[in-house]
Amino acid sequence: MAATRRSAVRLLVGGLMCLVVVAPSLAAETPNSSDVLIEKLNAYIGCLNRLSARAFDSRSRYFSWAAKTGPTGKERIVYGTYTIYDTKDCRAAVEKANAIEPHEPDLEAAASAYANAVGKLEPLLKETDDYYTQENYKDDKMAKGKALHPRLVAAWDAFADADRKLRGGVEIIKDRQSAEKLAAIERNEGRKARYQIEATMIDAKRVVRAADAEKPDLAALTAAIDAYGKTVAANEAFTEGERNARIGSMFMSNAKSFLVTAKQLMRRQRDKTPYSSGEKMMLSNAGSGWMVEGSPPRLLRDYNQLVDTYNRGPGF
Repeated sequence: MAATRRSAVRLLVGGLMCLVVVAPSLAAETPNSSDVLIEKLNAYIGCLNRLSARAFDSRSRYFSWAAKTGPTGKERIVYGTYTIYDTKDCRAAVEKANAIEPHEPDLEAAASAYANAVGKLEPLLKETDDYYTQENYKDDKMAKGKALHPRLVAAWDAFADADRKLRGGVEIIKDRQSAEKLAAIERNEGRKARYQIEATMIDAKRVVRAADAEKPDLAALTAAIDAYGKTVAANEAFTEGERNARIGSMFMSNAKSFLVTAKQLMRRQRDKTPYSSGEKMMLSNAGSGWMVEGSPPRLLRDYNQLVDTYNRGPGF
């Protein structure tokens, strides 16, 4: 499940509540926290949003034609790979952010590891791209392509591990802040519209995470969906009234659409329903995977639409 999602839409650049969404991506702002912590997190998030999707796409592109054991020189089609954006700005941003107090040692270490990993990947991808773009494999019988393969795999694996750890570190901080914000709203306003809206987004993120788990856990996914469904049902009591004190119809519509897709995905997993050949074809294309009901790309698409509505103001 997680692999399907990453290959089709990656890094939900993994499925995460944000105020600016770039599919897989992370937030560009963090609610209810100090300005300095926001600055620190935004530097890390900026790296992830700019570099991760392209880095994972480069791996997908390469393995769309090359075998897992590497190219042989007998391939009928050779696509090469993709390059990524310049990584110097990311490294500079990480170094600056790591110097900002309050310090978060584990998060800062993860950010440095990410900058190092993506920094090593950048020149290797350029070298690989030049080799395949110039079709030099036709002159050396794929000798360099074979030599590049283990280096690429190692660099991609190191990057994927660094990406996962940095995302996890960012999300730990964001989860803490979301919980603090929800508690503050409850203290000041009670469990009214604004509380329900924030609770909806928190529960939606939990569903995305459960669906994106490395090892599928049907019980955990079902529990997350049930909790989200109860929150959405409770929202109905706040769909009338002034815009700033109600939950708008568009937000409710997107919240329910996400619930439907989450249940469809859970049922596919529970009933072991395979994808049809046509669905597999759509899932192989990052631009059409969302059209497959009950698929990870569809869940991500619906989640991002929910976040977009939240960003515009859920009173609409």
